[in-house]
Amino acid sequence: MRSIWNGSISFGLVTIPVKTYSATDRTSSVSFVRIHEKDGAPIQYRKVCELDGREVPNEEVGKGYQPPGDDAVVPITDEDLSRLPMPTAKTLSILSFVDPGEIDPLQLDKAYYLGPNGASATKPYALLREALEHHAKVAIGKVAMRGRETLAMLRAHDGALLMHTLLWPDQIRSADGVAPEAVTVRENEMKLAETLMDALGELDPAELHDDYREAVEELVAAKREGGTPAAPDTSAAPGAQVIDLTAALERSVRAVRGGGREDAGDASVTPLRGRGPTREKAAAKTAPRAKGDGGRAGRTSAAKKADGGTAGGGKRTTGKATTAKTATGRSASGKTAAEKPSRAKRTTKPSAS
Repeated sequence: MRSIWNGSISFGLVTIPVKTYSATDRTSSVSFVRIHEKDGAPIQYRKVCELDGREVPNEEVGKGYQPPGDDAVVPITDEDLSRLPMPTAKTLSILSFVDPGEIDPLQLDKAYYLGPNGASATKPYALLREALEHHAKVAIGKVAMRGRETLAMLRAHDGALLMHTLLWPDQIRSADGVAPEAVTVRENEMKLAETLMDALGELDPAELHDDYREAVEELVAAKREGGTPAAPDTSAAPGAQVIDLTAALERSVRAVRGGGREDAGDASVTPLRGRGPTREKAAAKTAPRAKGDGGRAGRTSAAKKADGGTAGGGKRTTGKATTAKTATGRSASGKTAAEKPSRAKRTTKPSAS
């Protein structure tokens, strides 16, 4: 790994020489070049003077500063910049140690690994790293890199010191006018959202990959071979995860309401289409069986609703059976909300047979 900046960390009276390495690699990201569509040749960008219209060679390109709200550009030379007072030009000066939660993620800019520069820097480097880990703090300081001064945050990461350059507070825009106003969130809606968050589970970084980059690579390979790239099949893209979440959300709604169905209209989850056989199979398993017919009458009553729900006692259908019916998407069977009270009444009344 190539070092991109050498300097030191100023920690009280302790100075730690360090080398800086880029912690991220964006070369794998998809990028395109501009071409002339007529012949496919790349398009070059030339530096042209706006006054005379002539191309300017690199050795004649300098720096200029345009004050905000002003049309004038003031030329600035490297000699001018070298005379500016900048004590952080080669030193990351630590100003304080704070809790990580005090740093707004909006301020995080670029990330760099810091490594010890020389044998004498090994011990103080390890001391600062261990102190940050043990005290559960991050260090805030200032450093000048690439010709400008910036805020920086130091934290321990994977056995090394990691530096994040931070945006200045005045570089963070206000969120005024972005968020909606006067929106009421009900308690059961909040619980439903929290249930969804829990149902998603933990994130495995090993499963994350760039689908768009893979699609672009397949497209390029197909074009090189002279073929026509096949259109991706997205018909079942949201498949299994949505089905699992639907069942989890329906169970969570019943859990919040204590198993009741009287407020079923307040919140609902729309089941996926095309799952008819699965729902029928689950309904057959969860429907109570009538005595003496081997369960045939129970399955018939569960499918057709023709016998008034007299197959089985009420106690057996108010617990696990009710849960299974809702989880398999009975709300999509075409029944109206007006039929729900009568169904609940039937499951709590013993069979006349």
